[in-house]
Amino acid sequence: MTVPLPDSVQDRFWARHSNPKSGWSRVPTGAVIVYAVYQRDWRLLAAAFLWTLVNPVIFAPPETEDAWMTRAVLAERWWLREQDSGTMGLDYPNVCNTAGALASIIALYAAWRRRPVSAAVATVAMGGLKLWWLRELVQKYDAREGETNGHR
Repeated sequence: MTVPLPDSVQDRFWARHSNPKSGWSRVPTGAVIVYAVYQRDWRLLAAAFLWTLVNPVIFAPPETEDAWMTRAVLAERWWLREQDSGTMGLDYPNVCNTAGALASIIALYAAWRRRPVSAAVATVAMGGLKLWWLRELVQKYDAREGETNGHR
């Protein structure tokens, strides 16, 4: 399936962000931020935040939706726009993202206090919960696609 050409600035942003290179290269950013806080490396921290800002716009839109990460980004947009579901909450699957956000706070606190085991465990939880949330969104997105194409 070909990704349609975007019309608005917001559409262009999401189209570029849906490039799997954008999504996968953002995955380790949380861990880099925690590491930068642990090491008190403010340049690395600034670089990680800068990467977070520029990453979604530096890659070209993907040619297809075949890549899992492309569908994850498109599913997130669909979840926010068409399902009007938000990203946080105690409902499933948003509870995964909420727990991941709490894990990121714990990871940053542990990094600041220089507790490497706690920081590492919380960082792994943070990333794992984010990917779990995305997996659930992709399953919902793919099921919706199957229903609209008459496959379900």
